Amino acid sequence: MDDSKSASEIQKLQNALQTADLPANLHEKAAEQIERISLALKYGGNLSQLDITSKYIDWITNLPWNKKTGDVLDVHKAKAVLDKNHYGLEKIKARILEYLSVLIIQRYTLKIDTFHAPSLFFVGLVGTGKTTLARSVAEALGRKFVRIPFGGLSSALDLRGQSKTSGEAEPGMIIRSIRRAGVKNPVILLDELDRVTPESRAAIMGVLIELLDANQNINFTDYFLDYPFDLSQVLFIATANNTNNISTAVMDRLEVIQMPSYTDDEKIAIAKNYVLPKLMKETGLGPDNLRIDDSVWLKITRPLGFDAGIRSLERTVEEVVRKVAYKIVSGQGQSFTINEGNIKEYLS
Repeated sequence: MDDSKSASEIQKLQNALQTADLPANLHEKAAEQIERISLALKYGGNLSQLDITSKYIDWITNLPWNKKTGDVLDVHKAKAVLDKNHYGLEKIKARILEYLSVLIIQRYTLKIDTFHAPSLFFVGLVGTGKTTLARSVAEALGRKFVRIPFGGLSSALDLRGQSKTSGEAEPGMIIRSIRRAGVKNPVILLDELDRVTPESRAAIMGVLIELLDANQNINFTDYFLDYPFDLSQVLFIATANNTNNISTAVMDRLEVIQMPSYTDDEKIAIAKNYVLPKLMKETGLGPDNLRIDDSVWLKITRPLGFDAGIRSLERTVEEVVRKVAYKIVSGQGQSFTINEGNIKEYLS
C-alpha cells in the first residue's frame, strides 16, 4: 500500500469515528489509536497494524451504544402472541404473562430501563417449544431477537472475545449478537446451556454469572473491545434439556420453567393448525392441493413411536408436503388427499 492509499484509509477511519455515536472517552481512545497508526505508517510502520485498527474502528462504530427499541408493555398483546404461536401450554404461558406483568409494573413504577427479575430458563426435552417461546417473548415485547448456541462451546473466549492485538481476533458471541440485533436491548437466547464442553464449563459459567447479574452486566467488557458495554437492558432467556451441568450460582440467577411433554392429541392439533398450514404457505401450496384425513394424523404423529416434542412431527409433515409438491410439478395431478389407503406412500 503506497502513502496515498494509506492516507486515504486513515481518513476513512477518522470519518467513520467522527460520525459514530460513541461514549466520549472511547471516542478519544480510538482517535488516539488512529493517530498512532498514522504516525507509524509515516515512518515505515507495519501495514498489518492498520488492518487491526481498521477492524477495531469498524466494530466500535457499528455497535448500538445508544440505540434501542421501545418496549410494547401490553400484557393483552403478549397473551395474543403466545396464543397465536403456541397451542396448549396454558400453565407455561401463564407463568410468562406473570413474569411480563412484573416487568411492566417495574417499568411504570420505578421509571427505569432495566428489569429486576431473574432471567427465564426453559428446561425440557428436545422439541418441546423452548426456543419458539423465547421468540414469542421477544415478539410480545416488540424487541429484536438473537440466539447464541452453547452446544459444543469450548472456550469462555468464544463469549468474551480475544485481544485485538492479533489480526485474527474478533469480539465474542455476546458483542457479535448485539451488533447483529442493531440495538442495545434485544432478547438474547442463551440456547442449550447444558451442552458446553466439560473442560470449559467452569469458565463459561463464570461468564454467564456476569451476563445474568444486573450489578455486573452494566459493564460487560469484551476483550476485543477493551471497553465496557452496557448489557443491563438486554433481556436474557436461557434453555437446556436438563440442569445437571449448570452451576448453582448460575441457577440462582434464573427462573426455571419446566417444559412438559406433548400428548398425542396436542401434537395432532399443533400439526393440523400450525405446522401444516405454515409449511404449505412456505411451499406455495393451496388448500386445494393437499388434504389430510383425520384418520391418519395419529400415524403421522407417531411414525416411530412416542416422542416428547414436535420436531420429529415437523419433519414428517414436511416430508408429506415435499412429496405432494413433487407429484404436482412432475405432472401427477394438482390435488392430493392423504388417507388410510395411501399414507405409507408419503412416509419413509
